[in-house]
Amino acid sequence: MGHWTAKGLLAVFFPEGGMAVTLLTVAIILAALVIRTAVAELRAPGSARRQWAFLTDRRAWAAGVGTALALGALGWATAGPTAAIWAALAGLLAASLTRAGTGSGTGAKND
Repeated sequence: MGHWTAKGLLAVFFPEGGMAVTLLTVAIILAALVIRTAVAELRAPGSARRQWAFLTDRRAWAAGVGTALALGALGWATAGPTAAIWAALAGLLAASLTRAGTGSGTGAKND
């Protein structure tokens, strides 16, 4: 009996290749972000609204879409369509890091 490797196990569960593995991995990352939000909301009510406020901010959308398009174009050319999934996740994360407002970006309350 041979040794099982991670690559061998993935091939058993996902015989069609990389796209299914990519989708599963990105889904797990998104689920972790949602769980983190839920735990933060339990600890401090109202924190979930603040964490996801970037979804209604135009500047955050522009940063996220710009990041996703740039990475998606580069990734598609080098790695194929699975890179588009990662580019979309990177765009979401970039948008979430973009703060609303015109402050100096220090995170101070009166910024």
